[in-house]
Amino acid sequence: MKELLSILERCQDVTGVKAVVWTQAAERAPIVAEYGEWREAVPRVLELLVPGGPPAEIETEDGVLLAGAVPGPRRSWVTVGPCTGQRTEPAACLEFLLPIVGHFFQSALEVEHAAYELAERYEEINLLYTTSEILGRTVSLEEAASRILTEICETVGARRAAILVHDRVTDTLQVVTALGFEAADAPPIGTHDPRSVSARVFREQRALILEDGESPCEAESLYCKGAFLSVPILWTNPNPHGAIPLGVVNLAERRSGEPFSAGDEKLVTAIATQIGTAIQNARLVRASLAQQRLQQEMQLANDLQMKLLPDTALFAPEVQVAARVVPADSVGGDFYHLFRLGGGRTGVMIGDVSSHGYRAALIMALVMSASSIHAQSNVDPAEMLNALLATLREELESTEMFISVFYAVLDPARGTLRYANAGHPHAFVVAGDGSVERLAALDPPLGMSVQHPSAGERRWHPGQDLLLLFTDGISDARNRLDVRLGEKKVLDVVRAARRERPELIVDRVFGTLHAHAGDMIRRDDLTLLIARS
Repeated sequence: MKELLSILERCQDVTGVKAVVWTQAAERAPIVAEYGEWREAVPRVLELLVPGGPPAEIETEDGVLLAGAVPGPRRSWVTVGPCTGQRTEPAACLEFLLPIVGHFFQSALEVEHAAYELAERYEEINLLYTTSEILGRTVSLEEAASRILTEICETVGARRAAILVHDRVTDTLQVVTALGFEAADAPPIGTHDPRSVSARVFREQRALILEDGESPCEAESLYCKGAFLSVPILWTNPNPHGAIPLGVVNLAERRSGEPFSAGDEKLVTAIATQIGTAIQNARLVRASLAQQRLQQEMQLANDLQMKLLPDTALFAPEVQVAARVVPADSVGGDFYHLFRLGGGRTGVMIGDVSSHGYRAALIMALVMSASSIHAQSNVDPAEMLNALLATLREELESTEMFISVFYAVLDPARGTLRYANAGHPHAFVVAGDGSVERLAALDPPLGMSVQHPSAGERRWHPGQDLLLLFTDGISDARNRLDVRLGEKKVLDVVRAARRERPELIVDRVFGTLHAHAGDMIRRDDLTLLIARS
């Protein structure tokens, strides 16, 4: 207030008129000279003056004072005089000072209110800062929620509190941390419970302040005592459907016994928004980690599945084989298998389990295991497939799946190719002269019928004939215009490259496939096998 006193002193120096500011702290309190000196009290006549009204003359021992009421929020007055030897008219001096003093008191009051507000909200500001710090440093959401709840209760003076988070599987609100009771003792609350305050706040996404005894829900009895404040936890990230409710913050039983205020609601709402962001971030992190683990597991499954397939190089020199399997997912249902049968004979099998993914991969693994046994004990291809069907029948029936499978025995010494085809459409012999013969399906896929598979036989010209086997994922591959690659295109590529090594033929087919389909998403597994003996 030294500034006001300085103004009065400068005014006296310039005008020669002494000015004094009088104030009254409250009704019926004495009026005192707060700024400027005076030897005796001024009569109560000051109380009769009103801002903007005419000034009053007050007789004193030293002379006449001219007095006026100061406009503004504070009861105050200005007196000038006594009127002796002045260089300026007292009335002009009073008219000059009244608005200046009024403005000064108004500014002082605003500063005082701002300081009071800042002091009053210091704990709340500190709470917001502390909450941000906790969420920024804490990895565990449960630990962060517990610490935040403790900070909130200390700030607003609540003895009981709980943070409830929505469980999307059960559609219930579950207490994840509590103060004043054990969280494990609080039962979950259905989000559509008509008696629950928490459920209502969650559904309506707006806070509620209740008096003692206004909550009739038994499930909330542990934390709904005395004054009660329930605030929704929302994730307010912009999205077309608005804020997403994630849970509720409940506070109760204030130490002061007073109800919660709108200011408390505003503060806790700000904290709840931070909690909501933390919950959503934690969920996204968990989902990301789960996705990473799933991808790692899928890659591991793919690696294991590929290891089930035989190494084609191990079957030379009796037979030159090249094969490639590309699952549509990380794992699939396509497979091939090779068997050394003695006497220079080689068993060659290709198959396609209906569908793809994990279920198909499991059936494929069973086929690989069982066929390794049956191929050695059954010389005839039809007998081998029949034994394989007997082993897999129960599994195929329970999963409602089936297998298209082709199995052939190459016997260069006898010059024969004996085969059984259970529903596999793409099995061919490409002769040395370029002619193509389809080894047609003689029976339905395994699992679709109980009939005994049958066998067929044809001449085999060692060093000239190629056995070409592929699954329908190759011929059905589509480009951006949804046009199939087609079986004919595959046959043309193989026929043109028939004199090359099998691995080069496989490369050419897959090169043609890539040129046709590009980066289009594969709809099915891809498997190709070329054999020459």
